[in-house]
Amino acid sequence: MTRLLDLGLTRITNVILNMAEISERSVAKAIESYEEGSVNKDEIFEWAKQLQLLQEEVSELAVELFARYQPVATDLRFIKSSMEIAYGFARFGGYAHDIVDIISTMGSVSHCDKRAVLEVSQIAIKMTRMSVLALQTADKDAADKLYEMDETVEALYRKFLREAITPHGKRGSNKLYADPRCYVSGLLILRYLERISDHACSIASAVKYIATGTPARRL
Repeated sequence: MTRLLDLGLTRITNVILNMAEISERSVAKAIESYEEGSVNKDEIFEWAKQLQLLQEEVSELAVELFARYQPVATDLRFIKSSMEIAYGFARFGGYAHDIVDIISTMGSVSHCDKRAVLEVSQIAIKMTRMSVLALQTADKDAADKLYEMDETVEALYRKFLREAITPHGKRGSNKLYADPRCYVSGLLILRYLERISDHACSIASAVKYIATGTPARRL
């Protein structure tokens, strides 16, 4: 016999999987906007707003299930973690929103050297996909790999930051610094990508917690 609690858990699962699809699409679209220089703010802003509403829905459902059924064990871990996972996917949308906002504010950056940002974006997009897949397949081991990738993202972001604050005479002829819009937009987008990768780790850690009762930790 299906428990009433199970119906609620299924409802939360469906909302979160919907969030996963929207958030992954948002991040990919934001990076595509940076790479191609064609910004569709309205579309990404609408997705970010939708993700916020879905996050609120997950929180309300979780509180309702806590209050009505006093869940224990795996059910309790799932409901508790669902709020953290929903928050992570909502933040994916928020940072995608921030990225296109920066692109729009800076104007055309088509002349900038984008290699550093695109290198990190490839890793970050892969991490968002892995976090979604970890959720879909209940992969308790995905978090360890994601934490390793997060360290790479963090290192590349800090490398870019160090180069940006290096005195002009020591930078050589790097065209990145010929226009402040290039390195300011690059630095901010890298920061958002670093935060996205961090949330991908948190989502995978929550998946491990649901499966094992122990969250993944950075080594």
